[in-house]
Amino acid sequence: MSPNPHDDLRAHLQTCEQALLDPALRRDRARVSELLTEDFLEFGSSGRIWTREQILELLETEDYKPPAMEDFKCALVADGVALITYRTVRTDAVTSEKATTLRSSLWTKESGTWRVRFHQGTRTSES
Repeated sequence: MSPNPHDDLRAHLQTCEQALLDPALRRDRARVSELLTEDFLEFGSSGRIWTREQILELLETEDYKPPAMEDFKCALVADGVALITYRTVRTDAVTSEKATTLRSSLWTKESGTWRVRFHQGTRTSES
């Protein structure tokens, strides 16, 4: 265990966020279910609002190439509540154009387990 418990939390939640970007995990409904609270909600980068059930259904069937994760930050905002922020970058294989999305997740600790309650993606004009 590291000297700073916040470092351990940051590392754990970064691993969880990266897992949610992994195509194999995304298709595994049971594993994704373990990471999402029952009242999970997402504001997608498309502008669409997604419920837990809609996300579980989508991820089971999507064709997905994971983006790169950059600038990961973790802030403990209350006991058992962490705000995660980062950006994802996708590079188009044909055009080499980059698409950047700012991302934030609110994680809560329930019965000793961290689960994501809310996620938002916002597309940027960065290249």
